Amino acid sequence: MKAVIMSSAGGPDVLQSVKQPDSSPGPGEALVEVAAAGVNFMDVGVRQGKFWSEMPNPKTLGVEGSGRVLAVGEGVDDIAPGQRVAWIYVLGSYAEKVLMPAASLVPVHDGIDDRIAAAVMMQGLTASHFATNFYPIQAGDVALVHAAAGGVGQLLTQIIKLKGGSVIGRVSNQDKVSAAKEAGADHVIVDSKGDFTEEVMRITEHRGVDVVFDGSGPTTFRGSIESLRRAGTLCWYGPAFGAPEPIDLFSLPKSIKIGYANFGDHIYSRDLLLAKAAELFDWIANGKLTVQIGGIYPFSEASRAHADIESRATTGKLLLIP
Repeated sequence: MKAVIMSSAGGPDVLQSVKQPDSSPGPGEALVEVAAAGVNFMDVGVRQGKFWSEMPNPKTLGVEGSGRVLAVGEGVDDIAPGQRVAWIYVLGSYAEKVLMPAASLVPVHDGIDDRIAAAVMMQGLTASHFATNFYPIQAGDVALVHAAAGGVGQLLTQIIKLKGGSVIGRVSNQDKVSAAKEAGADHVIVDSKGDFTEEVMRITEHRGVDVVFDGSGPTTFRGSIESLRRAGTLCWYGPAFGAPEPIDLFSLPKSIKIGYANFGDHIYSRDLLLAKAAELFDWIANGKLTVQIGGIYPFSEASRAHADIESRATTGKLLLIP
């Protein structure tokens, strides 16, 4: 089979498509033929040596995808060969076949395309966590969503709207405005330097927003704090872009709350994984949630996919196709 590996930490050029031997599932495992693999900023961080550096190189990248079960090992009784499935946080997903714990797999609805299933797992479950668990959106809440034209941003905007909130989306350039608006953003701010607070305050009549969802890294951190209302909440994520500045608790204004939203605290059991994935698929099947695929690349162009996502010029989800 073919797989995309990183030979060493570095730029997109360290990625290469190579042949690897097939494997057979052991107890509790499943062998899956990959239909599509999601490209995430986490993958970029792994490639750069920021994450999972304790794992020796060469290693196969990717953590998310969809496909069809080829075989299962002993003790697997809720996943069967021939079944369509999707998964998240399975290292090595940039491959034609992936051997993984069967507990990582979720069934995919018949009405959900393989590519949509691969595109929604990481970012859809993340957005669901942000808006339903970390900060449960209530009717009338106003949220500031950074990178509103990106994969997480578009899904997060839609879920906030489903819950009765309104969205101020921030995008880095004018070309991304339409994508943010199509996702449902009520207002869109174009800003690439972190100078957005004044416009947020103008839109909210100087009240500030109830919650900020910020995955844009250190550049926007201070402005996000200043954009909040009294006792507002900052949901910070996206460690691939670096940590924010050190925080002096006594200097925090307006009794705001700041937290780092960790995916593992939302999906910490198989029952939750199945329930939250099924909820996403139901929203998609019922037309309540739209997933935009921003680019599809063959394995041989994995380097280009990484260069494109790093440029932050893309919108929607990027996929690799075997």
